[in-house]
Amino acid sequence: MKKEHVEAIKNDPNFQELVSKRSAFAWTLTIAMLVVYFAFILTIAFNPSALGTPLSSDSVTTVGIPVGIMIIVFAFILTGIYVRRANSEFDELTAKIKKTAKENE
Repeated sequence: MKKEHVEAIKNDPNFQELVSKRSAFAWTLTIAMLVVYFAFILTIAFNPSALGTPLSSDSVTTVGIPVGIMIIVFAFILTGIYVRRANSEFDELTAKIKKTAKENE
């Protein structure tokens, strides 16, 4: 790809919109995951008995097991949210960028 084409794509308002929206969305999801993950780790570090409490008096499973599973499920949900938005809004912007780039060749 020639430098002129690269510069034309970089200057395309659709490309700039795509980059800013995708970056902001990715950072939002990243921060959400980090908050949940570090809350779990800090709970383990500073209050391990909270997660070490059995689910019931005769249970060997502790509260930490379902909480850990929920963190994994939360990560899958965030991934699904990103994929859904990427396949709709971000793909539309990408198609516009490609169309403009082909017209300018």
